[in-house]
Amino acid sequence: MFDKFGEFDSSDEINRAAAAQRREGDYEAILAIAEENGIDPEDAQDFIDGNVTALVTPLTAAFGKLDIEAAELEPYEIMEDWLGYIRLRCTESPEMAEAVRRRGKSLKGCIAALLTWSFKNQRPVPEEITKAAGISFKVTLGIPGMGKAKQIITDYYMGGQ
Repeated sequence: MFDKFGEFDSSDEINRAAAAQRREGDYEAILAIAEENGIDPEDAQDFIDGNVTALVTPLTAAFGKLDIEAAELEPYEIMEDWLGYIRLRCTESPEMAEAVRRRGKSLKGCIAALLTWSFKNQRPVPEEITKAAGISFKVTLGIPGMGKAKQIITDYYMGGQ
């Protein structure tokens, strides 16, 4: 991940790199920047052709990074929901989209923050529920609800922890 050009810190940084490559006429490099950062090849071609002035917006840069990270991580079930919450927060706030793009912030790190909260906030499941589930041993649960998960996500990416 991010092997050829490194991890860009912002949409502006991606756009500056792509603009430099366009000035040099290195269109293959622009396509490679797009591929490495999860940007649609058609968007890269529109940039190459001069149909748009920037390769990415803060939102497309954030979504591209999340796509690349998710492909490597292969989230499932609740992790997919958390990824959806991250995407939602990006659509709600340009600042959040920029924060997701920051170097050093990652989907793995965010899920780790959610998991840390989960383990610190486990509570016993009532015996009536475990019996109904056919479980005869003590069970604890600590998955954050949607509101808490969105708060943890925002804190992780925007530094509010």
